[in-house]
Amino acid sequence: MNTAMTTAIQVTGLEKSYKDLKVLRGVDFDVARGSIFALLGSNGAGKTTAVRILSTLLTADAGSARVNGYDITTQADDVRQSISLTGQFAAVDEVLTGRENLVLVAKLRHLKNPQKIADDLLERFSLTEAGGRKAATYSGGMRRRLDIAMSLIGDPPVIFLDEPTTGLDPQARIEVWDAVEELAASGTTVLLTTQYLDEAEQLADRIGILHEGRIIVNGTLAELKRLLPPAQVEYVEKQPTLEEIFFAVVGGNDNTGAVGDRSDR
Repeated sequence: MNTAMTTAIQVTGLEKSYKDLKVLRGVDFDVARGSIFALLGSNGAGKTTAVRILSTLLTADAGSARVNGYDITTQADDVRQSISLTGQFAAVDEVLTGRENLVLVAKLRHLKNPQKIADDLLERFSLTEAGGRKAATYSGGMRRRLDIAMSLIGDPPVIFLDEPTTGLDPQARIEVWDAVEELAASGTTVLLTTQYLDEAEQLADRIGILHEGRIIVNGTLAELKRLLPPAQVEYVEKQPTLEEIFFAVVGGNDNTGAVGDRSDR
C-alpha cells in the first residue's frame, strides 16, 4: 500500500537551534492516519518547536517532513489547508457565546451553513446547552472542548494538540481526553504533545519520547513496556508503568505525574 495513503505525518532528521541552543537534533517519527501519536517529553524537550515546524510556523534548520502528503517547505499552503493547531491556551473569544465563536470561524473559512456547523459541533462536544452562554462563563474543560471544536471546522484531516490539558483540573482533563478520543474515532489524525505520563498512556496509539532533542523511544505502550522486565511481586507479574519506562530511558526521577519544570520550546 502507498505509504502516503497510510501515513499522515512523516518526519525525518528535523533539526532546529536557537543561536547556540540545539533544541532538535535529528527527530524522526511517522504517524499513521486516523491514529493518536503522543510526543512525550519534559518541558524544554522541544515538543512545541517540533509542532511549530510541522505546522509551518517555524522553518527547520535541517531535515524534512510531510503532512497529509505535502512537504512542509515546498507545499506549505497545502499543509496549512490540511491541519489545525490548538495551542496550550484556549483561543476562544470570551465576549462571544460558544455558538457565536463557532459561527465566526465557519464564516471566516467561507463555509456554507455556519449555523448548522456550529450546532453540530456543539452537540458533538456536549456543549449544546451552553451554546448560548458567553464563553467567559465556561469552565476550563468546556473552553478547551470549544477550542478543539473550533479547530475542527472545515474538517482538517490532521490536528496538532500542543499540551491541551495544561492548567486544567482532573475533571476538565478527562473531558478533553474524551474529546481527543472522539477525534481519532472519527478518523482524524492527532499529534498530541504532553508532559503528562498518564495522558500519553491513556490516549496514544503510539508514544515517542523526546529527550535532549531526539526521539529516543518510539512504540506502542505494549512495546515500551517490554523495554523493562516485569517486577515479581508476591508471585504476581507486575507490568512496568509508562512513568517507570520514561525515567528508565531518560534518567532521573519525578513523582509529580508531569515531567520537567522548565519552559518548553
